Amino acid sequence: MKNKILIPLLILGVLAAFFSFKYSGRNSRSLDDKRKLVIETVMAALQHEHFSPRPIDDTFSSRVYNRMMDYFDYSKMYFTRQDAQKLGAFEFKIDDQIKAGSIEFFDSFDAIYQRRIASSEKYYQDILAKPFTFTSDDRLQMDAKKEPYANGEAGITERWREVLKYRVLEKYVDLKDAQDKKVKDSADYKKKTDAELEAQAREDTKKLYQRLYKQMHKMKDDDRFTAFVNAIAETEDPHTSYFPPADKTNFDVSMSGSFFGIGAKLRENPDNGKIMITDIITGSPSWKQGELKAEDEIIKVAQGDKTPVDVQGYDINDVIKLIRGPKGTEVRLTVKRPDNTIKVIPILRDVINIEETFAKSAIINTKEGRVGYIYLPEFYADFNHTSGRRCATDVLEEVKKLKAEGVTGMILDLRNNGGGSLGDVVEMAGIFVGRGPIVQVKNSNSSVTTLRSSITDTAIYSGPFAIMVNQNSASASEILAAAMQDYNRAVIVGAPTYGKGTVQKLLPLDEMLNPMTRMQLANDTSNTEPSIGSLKLTMEKFYRVNGGSTQLKGVVPDIALPDAYAFLDDEDMGERKNKAALPYDEIPAAAIKSSNAVVNVGQLAAVSKSRVANNPTFNLIEQTAASRKKKMDNNTVSLNEKTYRKEQEEATAISKKLEEIQKKATNLEMSNLAADKERINIDTVSINKNKDWLKNVSKDVYIGETVNILSDLAKSTMKMSVNKQRMN
Repeated sequence: MKNKILIPLLILGVLAAFFSFKYSGRNSRSLDDKRKLVIETVMAALQHEHFSPRPIDDTFSSRVYNRMMDYFDYSKMYFTRQDAQKLGAFEFKIDDQIKAGSIEFFDSFDAIYQRRIASSEKYYQDILAKPFTFTSDDRLQMDAKKEPYANGEAGITERWREVLKYRVLEKYVDLKDAQDKKVKDSADYKKKTDAELEAQAREDTKKLYQRLYKQMHKMKDDDRFTAFVNAIAETEDPHTSYFPPADKTNFDVSMSGSFFGIGAKLRENPDNGKIMITDIITGSPSWKQGELKAEDEIIKVAQGDKTPVDVQGYDINDVIKLIRGPKGTEVRLTVKRPDNTIKVIPILRDVINIEETFAKSAIINTKEGRVGYIYLPEFYADFNHTSGRRCATDVLEEVKKLKAEGVTGMILDLRNNGGGSLGDVVEMAGIFVGRGPIVQVKNSNSSVTTLRSSITDTAIYSGPFAIMVNQNSASASEILAAAMQDYNRAVIVGAPTYGKGTVQKLLPLDEMLNPMTRMQLANDTSNTEPSIGSLKLTMEKFYRVNGGSTQLKGVVPDIALPDAYAFLDDEDMGERKNKAALPYDEIPAAAIKSSNAVVNVGQLAAVSKSRVANNPTFNLIEQTAASRKKKMDNNTVSLNEKTYRKEQEEATAISKKLEEIQKKATNLEMSNLAADKERINIDTVSINKNKDWLKNVSKDVYIGETVNILSDLAKSTMKMSVNKQRMN
């Protein structure tokens, strides 16, 4: 990805002429004008810069309409049938309105939605004021797609009553079970009546909805408008999306794994809205300063010696914005300690690295030798700083450290890795195959570019290698797995991947405005934000070196392991579940030289399948998938206490058994790399986090089987090598 994209002069010229004509000569503009400007700019970007722009017609309009209805009322708890009919009049007109510079649909939608939020708040309060009984045989349909919109006030009230009855039943059963345990443990415990427990369950449910509505009331008009712009953007494909100015900063943080701040983790207390410190990041400014502690409540934030801002009642994201700032600047936090004492703590901001984002490795000790395990949660890259962390260089460092430890094989875990930096995945592949083609990229003009690794002429590591993937391994993860599969370099283990074969780039929308419009935005005192945001835009599609796209199809593993999500139909998995997804296609293959590091894949798969068939943990995983399939097909819950309990017991029985077997089935012997000891032992928090991570890895049945597969691969490779020597 790149942060800057050059816009063709033709588009700039068209937009400059349009916006100059429409907005020149005005010193300020209304909120509606700015929103129209955002939509017009987004539409221009979609039509001229998207990889495969769709026509702006009735189909587009219907998709935008349905996305808005699903996003704001997927459960059909707010809009009535009459509301849906009224809004349905816009279903095939949104395209015409956008072309005419109108946002009538959004204004009408927003007005009805806000009215329904206000009325639904009264529904739950009135319904929860009266007791429920749980003896009738009625059931609640949990799949909103199978339900029509409720008919009028009476219908929507009844829907709320059914849902609230289910929520209260859940809490009521939990309270009864907890009480039974207390009675069993203590003869002196004063037992509550069923009526008292039911009343408590209703009160707890009421508090839950009070917190929910408190959050809903914090949603601003701009937030709902952003959702509307995204409903437009996502009609092109699932990965094109709009970022208002504030969200662009959060996107950069998620990609880089770092930001300037103080290194304290915050949470909002759901009961009273207080902003609390939950953790201090090791090595951060807060950790070095030493005074800020977990459980401190933030009550004021000041920029250096300026007047503090009282943040009591603020949304947590607004508090985070006040705390973050430029490197080297001071923020002063006024905190209330658990003993109610007040303290002002000055902290100098600095770079904060989110360690959970970065690659890390460990040693798995087996009878056959030491296996290197590398965990990579995402393909991160700090595009804003030349010295920032990049996953390609980090993984290279981990590989070098593991080689120094004398490992006999390596595992790269890409499960649940949703992708990230395209440049880094290309360089990372070179660690294992050396210089050569890694992925082909096609743009909207059908021009194909082959991206080649250049990190080294020859592979840094050429030994036995396995890559773990699952249904949540996407984008860059699929590029790497596909390349290693096409080069015959690694055995791919797990489940078919997500199927995201597109490339996005971030387009600052301000760059599409003419200088006069940008200046007006900057000088307009009625605007709190002089920017109109950015667009993450699908501009390219990538293909394997064998010519096939990973789009929709994903990467099929060489060795499949039982998947707890196998109950889902193929069209409900990954990219395939979204109707706006781009199609699968193929282009000519690139010329590569196979490494032939993986031999006898069929035999490896057969041996693994035999082991898996005799593994009680994998057997239970398959049973769990079958049970989930049955439940999903029905997808209703009983509102009768006895029936509800029976269904819950059936649903949890396999899960409990699975947990018990997992504790015993896999117990890999883990150890840290010698080079990591100093970093791990820096403080108690780091030591405990490392212990927990090693423990989780050691109990992972999928990692255990991948170790077995890698051992089989090493033996097969050794056998092939011996046979070649004999032939010579």
